[in-house]
Amino acid sequence: MAIRIYKRTSAGRRNASVNLYTEVTKWKPEKSLLFPKPKKAGRNHHGVITCQSVGGGAKQRYRLVDFRRNRLDQPARVVGIEYDPNRTCNIALLQYEDGQKSYIVAPVGLKDGDTVLSSLNPIEPKVGNTMPLRAIPAGLEVHNIELVPGKGGQLCRAAGSYARLTNKEGQWATLVFPSGEIRQVLIDCRATIGQVGNLDHQNVRVGKAGRARHMGIRPHTRGIARNHNDHPLGGGSGRSKGNRSPCSPTGVLAKGGKTRKRNKASNKRIIRRRFSVRYGQLTL
Repeated sequence: MAIRIYKRTSAGRRNASVNLYTEVTKWKPEKSLLFPKPKKAGRNHHGVITCQSVGGGAKQRYRLVDFRRNRLDQPARVVGIEYDPNRTCNIALLQYEDGQKSYIVAPVGLKDGDTVLSSLNPIEPKVGNTMPLRAIPAGLEVHNIELVPGKGGQLCRAAGSYARLTNKEGQWATLVFPSGEIRQVLIDCRATIGQVGNLDHQNVRVGKAGRARHMGIRPHTRGIARNHNDHPLGGGSGRSKGNRSPCSPTGVLAKGGKTRKRNKASNKRIIRRRFSVRYGQLTL
């Protein structure tokens, strides 16, 4: 993990930085695990823009990542750590004894030649191993956590993310996330030991608009600069918000607004909501 900061030779280079990807050891992807990834440009099947400022970008192919880890009690050797353009973390290529290969999310400390294992029984709590929460000792950091047993990991899959297993009571295990959220998960759900790698991803600064276009990010027009028929904050003589809170073109609040469903089934398993440092308040 290393970040290279450019010298201020131009406005585009000023404050820009790149990730050197020192963890990556294999630069060519596995062809058998590649699939086409057509671009949608932020539009739905009617051609209507549903996601603002999306379009263009470099051509990408999807890497099929195994979030379920269904090959139980079969050791797999790490062939290499690869870059994945579809996610913030790196991925590790595994090869099983029968020759089959698969991708997994690469945790911190996983290296070429290491052996990882997935099981429903208690095994060695080594980085990269997957087992149910009931078999993981309390106090360890885990990632790629299931919400429904057998469905596959859904929590803590981004770069640098992890959850700490604090205690187990009855059929529920309690997890503490870096955001401050405390949540209960079924003890039969599986998780992978360790923290997701590529920790320096959050320190990269794009620096210029052209680099953002390569990432599929188009220019964003402020709502206050639009016409009144295009945005709730637009129109009027002069620059005035009309004492209205920031919102989307459809009127949905952009800052501090509740976006989580009130009757979501897993709401009752959230012991403490995450804490928003930006606004200094609990958010949903």
